[in-house]
Amino acid sequence: MSDRSESRRDFVKKLAVGAGAALAGPALASACRTAGSAAGALPNGRAAGAAGSYTGAGWELVPGILARIKAPTFPDNSFPITSYGAVGDGTHDCTDAFRQAIAACNAAGGGRVLVPAGRFLTGAIHLRSNVNLHVVAGATIAFSTDAAKYLPNVLTRFEGVEAMSYSPLIYAFEQENVAITGEGTLDGQADATHWWPWKGNTKFGWKAGDPKQDAARTRLFQMAEDGVPVAQRVFGEGSFLRPSFIEPYRCRNVLISGITIRNSPMWELHPTLCQNVTVSGVHIDSLGPNNDGCDPESCRDVLIENTWFNTGDDCIAIKSGRNADGRRLATPSENIIVRGCHMQDGHGGVTIGSEISGGVRYVFAEHCEMNSPSLDRALRLKNNAARGGVLEHIYMRDVTIGEVGESVLAIDFQYEEGANGKFTPVVRDVELLRVTSRKSDYGLYLRGLPNAVISDIRVIDCDFANVAKGDVVEHVEGLVRRNATENGAKVG
Repeated sequence: MSDRSESRRDFVKKLAVGAGAALAGPALASACRTAGSAAGALPNGRAAGAAGSYTGAGWELVPGILARIKAPTFPDNSFPITSYGAVGDGTHDCTDAFRQAIAACNAAGGGRVLVPAGRFLTGAIHLRSNVNLHVVAGATIAFSTDAAKYLPNVLTRFEGVEAMSYSPLIYAFEQENVAITGEGTLDGQADATHWWPWKGNTKFGWKAGDPKQDAARTRLFQMAEDGVPVAQRVFGEGSFLRPSFIEPYRCRNVLISGITIRNSPMWELHPTLCQNVTVSGVHIDSLGPNNDGCDPESCRDVLIENTWFNTGDDCIAIKSGRNADGRRLATPSENIIVRGCHMQDGHGGVTIGSEISGGVRYVFAEHCEMNSPSLDRALRLKNNAARGGVLEHIYMRDVTIGEVGESVLAIDFQYEEGANGKFTPVVRDVELLRVTSRKSDYGLYLRGLPNAVISDIRVIDCDFANVAKGDVVEHVEGLVRRNATENGAKVG
C-alpha cells in the first residue's frame, strides 16, 4: 500500500494476484532466476564440494554486481514538509504533512521531501516512487509511540513470515526509486515503556500481566505452516507484533544514506523482496530486543557500506523467509556486498539466518572493523532442519577484529530447532581470507549434524590470537586451513 488512499479491497486483490513466488514481483523473480551463477555452482563452471580446490575466485563477481547497483537519482524539486503544515516542536502531529508532501512530490514526477531543522512528530510514513525523504542536519523525525498511528495494517514480514500487521515506521510497497537521505536523525522512541516490552522480556520493561507477542507470534507461524493465505493472516491491533523501522517491500532502486537511526521497535533496516539496494554511511544505535541493524530479506544486488552498527541483535542479518513461508516464496538473498563497516555491540557482525529457508548465495564482506566484548561473533551462519535453506558462496576478507565474545566464524545447525525437522540444512563454500582477531573464546565454532555436514570451509592467511577455548568442529568435511595461525601456532 503506497498511501492511505488505497482501499483494503484493492490491497487484498494485490495479495491474491501475487501468490507464491510471484510475490517478489515479475522483475525480481526473473532477476533471481538469471542470477550471475547458478546455485550449487561456482564461477568458471567449477562445482562446489571439492575441498580446497577453489580459493577466492568468488570475488571476481564483485565488479559485475557493483556495476548493477546504482543509487537512484531524483529531479531537482523540493517539497518542504513545513509547506504542508508540519511544525518542528516535537509535539505537533505532522503525519498528514508528511503524507501531503510525499503525494505532491510523487505527482510532480519526483524530488526531495525536505525535513528542515527541528523535531517533527509523526506516525507511519509511506514513501512513493521517485521520492527522496531528505532529513537535514539538525532535523529529527520522532515517531509516535501510539500503535494506532501505524494502522491500517499493511503487508509485512514478521520474523520471515508474511502477515497483515502494523505498518513499519517508514514503508514503501511496490515502489521504484525511493530514498531516505541526509545527516538528520530518525528516532523510533522505543524504550522500556514503549514497544520493547511487547517482547515479553523483563530486561526490556515487561512485567507480569503486561501484553506480549508470544501468542500472536505462535499463531502466525502456525498459519504459515498450515498454508493460510496471507490476506487472512490479520494481526496488528491487539497482537503486539512490533513493526520494523524502515521496510521497502517489493521495491526497486532503494537508497538509505547518511542518516542516524535510534531506538527502533524491532529490526531497523529491512528491505524485503527488493532489487538494487544501497545502504551507505548510516549510523545505527539501538540496543532493544531483536534490534538487528540491517536485514536484507529475499533481496538481490545489495550494497551495505561505511555504516556504523551498535545493535541489540545482529548488526547485519541476511534472510530469506522462515520455514514454510520461505519455501513458499522461494526467493533467495543473493549478490550482497558489505564493505567498510564498523560493528560494535551485537550478536553477530555479518550473520546469515536464521530465517533463511529461501536460501542465500554470493555474500561478500570486506574491509570491516569489529570490536566489542558484546559482539558475539564476526561471521555467523544459522540454519537447522526446520529451515533447510541452502547457504553457499560466502566470502569474507581483510576484516580486522579486536575482540568478539564467542567466535570468529560460527556455523550452527543446532540453532533453535536443531535436528528437529525434515529439511536438510546446507552450508558450503565459505572462505575467510586475511581475517585477523585479537581475542575470542573460539576461533571456529562449526556444528553440523550427522546427516547434514558443513562442507568446504577455508581459512586462509588468517591470524587468531588469544583464543581461550580453541575450536569446535563437528560434522564438517573439507575444512582447509592454509597459512593460518591460532595463538601463534600454525593450524591445519
